Amino acid sequence: MHVKFTGLWRHPDFLKLWTGESISLFGSQITALALPLTAALVLKSSPAEMGFLATVEFLPFLLLSLFAGVWVDRLRRKPILVIADIMRGILLGSVPAAFFLGILSIELLYVVGFLTGIMTVFFDVAYQSYLPALVEREHLVEGNGKLEISRSTAQISGPGLAGALVQVVSAPIAILIDAVSYFVSAFFIGLIKKPEVKKIQSAAQKKSIWREIGEGLGIVFGNPVLRSIAACTATSNLFSNILMVVFTLYMVNELGLEPAIIGLIFAISSIGSLLGAFGANWTAQRFGLGWAIIGSTALSFVNLLIPLTGAASFTTIPFLIAAMFATALGGTVYNINQVSLRQAITPDRLQGRMNASMRFVVWGTIPVGSLLGGFLGEVIGLRSTLLIGAIGGSLSFLWVLFSPVRRLKEQPQPVEETGVDEPETLALTPQGQ
Repeated sequence: MHVKFTGLWRHPDFLKLWTGESISLFGSQITALALPLTAALVLKSSPAEMGFLATVEFLPFLLLSLFAGVWVDRLRRKPILVIADIMRGILLGSVPAAFFLGILSIELLYVVGFLTGIMTVFFDVAYQSYLPALVEREHLVEGNGKLEISRSTAQISGPGLAGALVQVVSAPIAILIDAVSYFVSAFFIGLIKKPEVKKIQSAAQKKSIWREIGEGLGIVFGNPVLRSIAACTATSNLFSNILMVVFTLYMVNELGLEPAIIGLIFAISSIGSLLGAFGANWTAQRFGLGWAIIGSTALSFVNLLIPLTGAASFTTIPFLIAAMFATALGGTVYNINQVSLRQAITPDRLQGRMNASMRFVVWGTIPVGSLLGGFLGEVIGLRSTLLIGAIGGSLSFLWVLFSPVRRLKEQPQPVEETGVDEPETLALTPQGQ
């Protein structure tokens, strides 16, 4: 049988980017479970300490995203990706090293989480800005979809393996696999051959860093489509992190679940992400881009099942799986379509600043949610905190429902191709109309 590869499967540079990122995503899924379990099981951390750990990991997105966007637009993006991967590998490798030496502490996890977060800020902004320059614009949904398929596959297999590894070799040692994955990712990205255009600014073109930051914020807040997406995602991230920061403690302390069972729950429910990655393009074509974005984020209401679970109940594990499955499915469809929309309508010279401004807004609420979740978990208890997170997150879709996103049928043209200069009308005219 002859297998014919089409689309981006025949794009060698994309395949290198995809391979490196796929391996890294697999490792990251292990750390996503192993790091909080290191704090909860090895260091016996309190809810407040768990909340602060989650906060410091995402604090750099609030502090540095805007500056990272300017530098990503000024510099070549490939070296940024490689350096950030290598540094993340070194930082995460320090956790198992400290465990072996008997010096592992919550303070070390804070430092590693914060510095790794800085590297992730630069990597993520450069990565989302690099893809539109690496592949043709009409292949953006395909490219983001393939990367989400990798992410979903990692989410299915990673937590199950992580739970087993934590059970057998302890949580800090499991993090070592993620450290290695970053070095592998750096190797594959380094093999990409497509040259980047050297960015040279004349004296007349050079602007202050603050003015360039202002341009990035202007394209997000001046565009009603981007503005509503930013508000929707920021609200969802705020409340989902109020929920997630106490979720592990809730499963361990109140539901009495073992690490292997927790990993299995994450793995089974992550099948929703895989289905979402395969179905994101179909959903947008079938229902229209706008309603695909609105409907997918509305699925988060199923998170209300989480605070309804109870220990020693036959509904406990099914409720947890159902809630996480629906959230994973909707979140993946939402992310593929809204990220592709952002990339498609933004000119290349503003990709870094647009993505950084988006990250500043939508990820900036993550540390706020984590701090609130840790505080509320201490004051009103874990179940009540979960209920607040679930209710708030279920209402985030209202931002895009009452916005021009609702009228979008397909991906709009970028501003420089449509000839539109005003950001207010940038994304309102879909292709073919």
